[in-house]
Amino acid sequence: MRFGILSPNCRKERFIGQAMTQISTKPPSGMRDFLPEEIARRRYVIGRVREIYEQYGFQPIETPSIENLSTLVGKYGEEGDQLLYRILHRRDALRRALDEEQVQEADLADLGLRYDLTVPLARVIAQYGNLPRFFKRYQIQPVWRADRPGRGRFREFYQCDVDVTGTSSLLAETDVLSAVARVLQSLGFEDFTIQVNHRKLLTMMISSVGIDLADEESALVAVDKLGKIGEEGVLKELDQRGIEGPKAEALLQLIATDKTEDNAAIAARLSSALGSDKADTAIAQLIEIIETSATGPAAGRLRLSPGLARGLGYYTGPIFEITVDDLAGSLGGGGRYDDLVGMFGKQAVPAVGFSLGLERILLVMEERGMYPPLQVGPQLVLCSMGVDTSQVFKVAEELRQQGLRVEIYPEPAKLGKQLQYADSDGVRAPCAAILGEDELENGSLTLKALASGAQETVPVSEVAARLGALLDAPPAD
Repeated sequence: MRFGILSPNCRKERFIGQAMTQISTKPPSGMRDFLPEEIARRRYVIGRVREIYEQYGFQPIETPSIENLSTLVGKYGEEGDQLLYRILHRRDALRRALDEEQVQEADLADLGLRYDLTVPLARVIAQYGNLPRFFKRYQIQPVWRADRPGRGRFREFYQCDVDVTGTSSLLAETDVLSAVARVLQSLGFEDFTIQVNHRKLLTMMISSVGIDLADEESALVAVDKLGKIGEEGVLKELDQRGIEGPKAEALLQLIATDKTEDNAAIAARLSSALGSDKADTAIAQLIEIIETSATGPAAGRLRLSPGLARGLGYYTGPIFEITVDDLAGSLGGGGRYDDLVGMFGKQAVPAVGFSLGLERILLVMEERGMYPPLQVGPQLVLCSMGVDTSQVFKVAEELRQQGLRVEIYPEPAKLGKQLQYADSDGVRAPCAAILGEDELENGSLTLKALASGAQETVPVSEVAARLGALLDAPPAD
């Protein structure tokens, strides 16, 4: 197949044709605009996440939005690679690629948008030799996936990651789980469960029912959808992937649990069914994580979940996922990935991490009404009557120097119209400050609490100190 480059005249004609049709103002599917109120909510949640992550000793890093495709491809498993956003070659490089007789997908792109924050971290660990031996990092940045948007799912979304590298100690798992549990509790979540499993247990369960290990990744992709499509859906998908019915049913019997089974019962059942030292070692690691977490914020929330698969291909040990009752899918997940850093460097570096999904958290908090009152706009709108604009601006700057958020009403208008604006949707300032000729002469402002109607004239220099008391005053008669 051969691609051609449009001539300048053709490009001009196409542009004119597009200009004659109405251009959609909607963002691309799966992408969003964020207005001030939404930004306030995002900042509130991110602020809590950042504060608690730092309490646990995690340090911030940031990585580029764009990575080399060689960094990204082959790290996420079968479906992950298909969801990578690839970036076309630029200018002459793209022209040369398109001029070839046979054009392959790999010929057109060498860069991609960041798919997650874990693979870039692994690259960073391999790149820099002066990091602490036990590197505890957090990262809060957007990632991109060419996925089908759905409820709580987007093509561009933020992840809030914590990771510990350089140690195989299960204390790292416990620390990570404690941090994310404390974040959720601080935001008001009380009903979340942390599902835990072990990647090696999954491998042994798949092997024990006679599924060829060559089909392991394919089987895990199907099992990972258990919470979304149910047992019947998983059986159907396993069949489509060439895994015979009896083997698929036997696998589901191993991974299925009910609410009557506690962690000890699930562990005993798996140990008996798998009957191997490797299985017992993996189970013992999970029990140790649960028991060590018993004195922290994750206490009582960890549950053994044999069906938890985590579709990403780089996990090697314990894996986790946080669920709440009224949300299909999870609020976040993670696990141990001891081999990932070694793909970029000369030596393996053990690592474990967890990623909270910001968008999912925001969705549940909005539906449940969990946000505290958040002031978005100005604390006061400066209204003026018969005063030169230079004087209005001067007073506004004096107020801003006191630490107040101040908006100036910019046009001549009756006072009633200015006050109406200050209290309108999208502004909702708690107070208006009125500057007339008398106030200007006396170096004062008349403050009016818009909710209660309480009013007071105060010196400009004392506005910040007296604003709180005015807003707390009872309604004016």
